[in-house]
Amino acid sequence: MSLRSTAGRTFSSLANPNYRKFFIGQSTSLVGTWMQSTAQSWLVLVLTHSATAIGVVVALQTLPVLLLGPYGGVVADRVDKRRLLIVLQSLMAVQAAVLATFTLLHDATYLDVCVLAVVLGLNNSFENPSRQAFLLEMVGSSDLRNAVSLNSTMNNAARAVGPALAGILIAAVGEGWCFVLNAVSFVAVVGSLVAMDRTTLKPSPAATRERGQLRAGFGYVARTPALLIPLLMMGLVGTFAYEFQVTLPVAAADVFHGGSRAYGALVTSMGVGAVVGGLVSATRGRIGIRAMMISSSIFGVVLTFASVAPLIAIEFVALAMVGFASVSFLSMANSTLQLASDPAMRGRVMALWAVAFMGSTPIGGPLVGLITAHFGARVGLGVGALSCFLAASIGFTVVQRRASTLSADGLPSATD
Repeated sequence: MSLRSTAGRTFSSLANPNYRKFFIGQSTSLVGTWMQSTAQSWLVLVLTHSATAIGVVVALQTLPVLLLGPYGGVVADRVDKRRLLIVLQSLMAVQAAVLATFTLLHDATYLDVCVLAVVLGLNNSFENPSRQAFLLEMVGSSDLRNAVSLNSTMNNAARAVGPALAGILIAAVGEGWCFVLNAVSFVAVVGSLVAMDRTTLKPSPAATRERGQLRAGFGYVARTPALLIPLLMMGLVGTFAYEFQVTLPVAAADVFHGGSRAYGALVTSMGVGAVVGGLVSATRGRIGIRAMMISSSIFGVVLTFASVAPLIAIEFVALAMVGFASVSFLSMANSTLQLASDPAMRGRVMALWAVAFMGSTPIGGPLVGLITAHFGARVGLGVGALSCFLAASIGFTVVQRRASTLSADGLPSATD
């Protein structure tokens, strides 16, 4: 296969003008988002001198996704997703601007940051399912996996760039300007949504406003194994394996006896691997429970490697592999759910995906933190690896059961 052909497959969804606009706008916005996340943690540390206080802010920001995310999916199924995203992205800009104003005027308090974290979390509860479901309306089913993978790549590239820029700005002019730039960055993504050619979009049919739609979404997933099993796997892995903000700082300080630079280097290593993993996932389009089972197993193996790496140089390699595997699993789960969902239910299904991935942080973060505090970062990472193996075993059980059914009566399987 030629290099040009491979590049064409890797970036195929960017041939879509609407997605290309969205990708550029979202890339700019995500750099600002990671700048704000970094500056917010530093601001809390300056205000409170407490790492626990940082954890509370993170929990407050993600708790609304756990509690309200499913209803956010109901709203996404009822309305025009593009218009909803314009409103929600604009509100995120306002939240960043308010935080910037408080900080630049030296009036910011810990309570202010907590309240604004809840506001952002409430917004995310509705924005995330709408954005995830809108991808399919932009690119269609043939390029969905590619678009999801490129989005993951974009996010991880921003995770490498945003914190680095934030560190420079915090040292030079203070945290407030990180919030200012994040507020301004939303102009790019809102502008991309406004500038789209609406005639080429393929909107899902809007669900009519009826009682019991939230319950209907849960019932739909519960009786659809092709959705329920991936969500269970994602929830298990999301709760215990993606808590790197808890385990890696402790690994840098206690395991490898380094400081903030060591922590930054560990995060950067994982980010580099994630970018490569996203690009590879964009090229190869496998989805389904069987593929998720294999991906989860690989994720568990490399997390085990990271948990036992004896030297920090080896840990850099291990975490690059972890980044690669984590993005592969994430994009595979996302695409599997979107393509298996009924269009009228897609917003609600993707809301449950957001709950499984992000909404699990208020549960998994404290649990992994408690384990890490008592037994060390290696055990914390090992628990994440165990969750991956357990998720893979769930997938394996379903695949074997479907295979037995197929051999018994010749009926097709829904596992791939």
